[in-house]
Amino acid sequence: MIIFLLLFISIPLIEIYFLIQVGSHIGALPTIGLSVFTALFGGALVRIQGFAVLGRVHEAMARNQLPALEMLDGTLLFVAGLVLLLPGFVTDVLGFLLLVPGLRRRLIAHVVRVVPDPSMPDPDSVSGGPRVIEGEYRHERD
Repeated sequence: MIIFLLLFISIPLIEIYFLIQVGSHIGALPTIGLSVFTALFGGALVRIQGFAVLGRVHEAMARNQLPALEMLDGTLLFVAGLVLLLPGFVTDVLGFLLLVPGLRRRLIAHVVRVVPDPSMPDPDSVSGGPRVIEGEYRHERD
């Protein structure tokens, strides 16, 4: 929880610093225009890539496959769209990085590798406790 509080405080401060620095070099109106342009341009890119991801989701569902990776891709596109709408250049850089398909795939591959598969047994519990074998039985009389 403290991490979110630090991010909530530090990100706007960093954005204000960079907006002031850029504004002192190119002026206030061009800085505002550049910020609005990156939001509009990024939003258009998110929309185009979002429709492509939606098409891949439909294709996977048509093949009776679970579109899990495509959904993660769409989630990262949603996050990219959110940070591109925030005013500032640091969040714009983060948003544009999330729009690069190769970087998104690497991030998804990392997340999929880190998150444990619930269908696989926990290696600690298999070796540490008693082994239970489920089954059915019936009592037969001689």
